[in-house]
Amino acid sequence: MNDGREDVRRAAEDLAERLPDALAPLARLAYNYRWSWLPGGPEVFAAIDPERFVLACQNPVRTLQEVSHATLRRAAADQGLLERIAPVEAQVKADLDRPPYPSIDPARPVAFLCAEYGIHVSLPVYSGGLGALAGDLLKEASDCAVPLVAVGLMYRKGYFRQRIDAGGWQHEYWIDTDPHRLPAALVTGAGEIPLKIEVPIYDQEVTAQIWRVDVGRVPLFLLDTDVPENGPVERWITGRLYESDEHIRLAQYVLLGAGGVRALTALGFEPGVIHLNEGHAALAPVQLAAQEMHSGEQLATGIAAARERTVFTTHTPVPAGNDTYPTSQVEEAIGNLMGQLGIEAREVIALGRTNPEDEDEPFGVTQAALRMSRAANGVSRRHGEVAREMWKALWPELEVSEVPVAHVTNGVHVPTWIGTPIRELMDRHLGEGWMAHAAEPETWARVDQISDADLWQARERQRAGLITELRTRSTNERLQRGDVREYVHAAAKTFDPHVLTIGFARRVATYKRIDLLTRDPEWTQALLGGDQPVQVVLAGKAHPRDEEAKRTLQRLFGMKGAKIVGQRVVFLDDYDLATAAWLVRGCDVWLNVPRPPLEASGTSGMKSVVNGGLQLSVLDGWWAEGYDGENGWALSGEVDSDHQGQDERDASALHKLLDEQVLPAFYDRDEHGIPVAWLARVRASLKTLGPRFSATRMLSEYVSGPYRGS
Repeated sequence: MNDGREDVRRAAEDLAERLPDALAPLARLAYNYRWSWLPGGPEVFAAIDPERFVLACQNPVRTLQEVSHATLRRAAADQGLLERIAPVEAQVKADLDRPPYPSIDPARPVAFLCAEYGIHVSLPVYSGGLGALAGDLLKEASDCAVPLVAVGLMYRKGYFRQRIDAGGWQHEYWIDTDPHRLPAALVTGAGEIPLKIEVPIYDQEVTAQIWRVDVGRVPLFLLDTDVPENGPVERWITGRLYESDEHIRLAQYVLLGAGGVRALTALGFEPGVIHLNEGHAALAPVQLAAQEMHSGEQLATGIAAARERTVFTTHTPVPAGNDTYPTSQVEEAIGNLMGQLGIEAREVIALGRTNPEDEDEPFGVTQAALRMSRAANGVSRRHGEVAREMWKALWPELEVSEVPVAHVTNGVHVPTWIGTPIRELMDRHLGEGWMAHAAEPETWARVDQISDADLWQARERQRAGLITELRTRSTNERLQRGDVREYVHAAAKTFDPHVLTIGFARRVATYKRIDLLTRDPEWTQALLGGDQPVQVVLAGKAHPRDEEAKRTLQRLFGMKGAKIVGQRVVFLDDYDLATAAWLVRGCDVWLNVPRPPLEASGTSGMKSVVNGGLQLSVLDGWWAEGYDGENGWALSGEVDSDHQGQDERDASALHKLLDEQVLPAFYDRDEHGIPVAWLARVRASLKTLGPRFSATRMLSEYVSGPYRGS
C-alpha cells in the first residue's frame, strides 16, 4: 500500500535534522495532530517560542521551521521542557499502537468524503460548522480506533478572512497557504515522485497530487490541483473553499467525488463503506460503480452495487446549502468523465432530479446523494423530520414517515473543546479515562460529587481567561478599524471577569437572527448597564455574496455610539476554530436564535455544554431534543410564515427570560458568593446533555447504524 505513511515519516525526519537531538521528538509529534487534543501537547510547542507559535497560527511545523537556532538551543537545554515532551510522545505512540476497533475490518475501512475539515486552526481547509463536525468525527474515530480514512481538498487560499471596518461593513481577503509548511506530506510513489491522479473535468484532463495529514490514527488525504500539468483555471480548482464562481465550484465537486474515489484506489484503499458528508461528493458512487461494472452492464446495476457501499449525511434544510446546477452545465462538467467511464451523462444527471424525466429540472447534489446511498440521515431528530418532508417527492409512493432519511444527531469531540480548568475538575471527579465513556450517563452522573465551590471556581477561571483574551483582542481590532480612542479602550477597561457573559458566534445569515438582541435599543442598553450587568461577545462571517447578512452585521455596529455598548459588547473579527474555543469555554450563556426549522443541528452550543455553559436557544436543531426545562432556557420552535411577527414575539420572550430568569439565577448568591440556582442548572446541563451530545455517542451510532455491514 502506497498510502503516504513513509512520506510523513520522511518529512518528520527532515524537520528533525534542523533541531537539536533532544528536541527531535517534537518533529515526530508535529506531523500528527494527535498532540492538539492531548493535555500538555499544545503547551510543549508553545514553550519553544510562545510568540512565534501564536504568529504561526499554532502550526508546530512552521514554528519549528522558523524559530532561530539560538532559541532551539535554549529549549534543548531546558530540562523541565524535555521532561514534559517525553510523556506526550509516549502517549501519542501508545495511542497509535492500539489494536483497531473490532467490528470494522482495517482492510476495508470507512472512507469519509467532505468538502471541508476543521481539524485545527493551523490547517485552513474549513469554513464553519460542517468542517468542525468533520474534524470532530475524525478525531473521535482516532480515539475509538475505528478504521477510517478521509478525503478532501487542499485549498491553497482556504476560506476567506474577515475584516470589519469602523462602519461595520465586512471586507474579505484571502491568505496563501504553503502546504510544505503545514503538518502535511506530499504522497509519493516510486523514486519519491509525487503520486497523482487524473480526472476529466469540463474539457480538460485535470491532474491532482495528494497530501497526507495525520489526525491521530486517521489519515486525511487532500487533493491539490496546483500542479504544473494544469492550466491556470484548473490549478484554481483547489484555490478557495466554496468558491463563488459556479463553474469552479462544480469542478471542485467533481474532483472531490470522482477524484476522491480514484485517489483512494491509487493509495491502495478498498473502502467497505463510503460516507458522503453533504452532497458535494455525490459523484463518488458513480465513480465507484464504474470501477466495478463489468463490460456491457447497465449503470443501474453498477449504481445498485455502489449504493450498498454508500451512506449520506445531509446537513442543512436551507436551499442555498443544497446546490443545484443547470443540466447543460453539468453535462459540460462531467461529459468527458462519463465518456471515459462508459456511462451516459444524462443517466447520471437524472439521478440528481426530483423528477428524473423532467429535463428542465436542474441537477441537485443532495438528490443525487440520496438516490445513490443505502442509508441517509439528518443531523438531529428534528432535522430528520424536516428532511423527510423536504425530500418526500423523491419517494412519492411513501408516506412522509416512511421516507428513508433517519437521523444521527451531531456530537462534539470533548477533548478538543473542553477547557483546562473544567477538564481538571472532571478528571478528579469523573474517574480516570472518563472521556472514553463520555456517551454513558453514569459517567456524567458523578458531576453531583463536585462541590458548588469547586464548580464555580472552574467556571470563574474559564470566564477570566476569556476576558483576558477579549481585552487584548478588542483593543487591537478597534485600533485596526480606526475607531476613536474612547471606543478603542472602552471594552478593555470595562469587560469584567465577574459579569454574566453571553456568547453569540456562528455564520452570519439572515435566518440566524444575530440582531434579535438589539431590536429594542433602549432595552439592550438597560440590559448591559443595569444593576445586574451583562457583557456580550459576538463573532461570525457573512458569505461574501450575502449582502443582506452584511447589512445585518452593519446595523449591529450602528449602536456602538452608545457608550454602554462600546463598554459591554465586543465583535471579534475573523471567527475561526481558535476564537471558537475561547468563546465556548468562557461564556456563561450560549445564545442561539435561528428561525425554525432552519437549524439542522448546531454544534457550538454542545461545546459550551461540556464547559459548564448554559443554553438559551430556540427549540430547533439539537436543542429541540436536549432541553428538559431544567438544563437551560428555550424559545418557541414553532414555524411561522409571519417572520416579522415571529421576530417580535421571540425578542419579547428573550427579554423576559433574561430579565426574569437568567440574570437573577446568575447574580443571586449565597453567603459564600456562590450562585446556587445557577449551578443547579449547570449540573443538570452536564448530566443530561454531556452523554447525549458527545462525538463518542455520535460515532457509535454511525458504527452501529449506517456503517454496519462495512
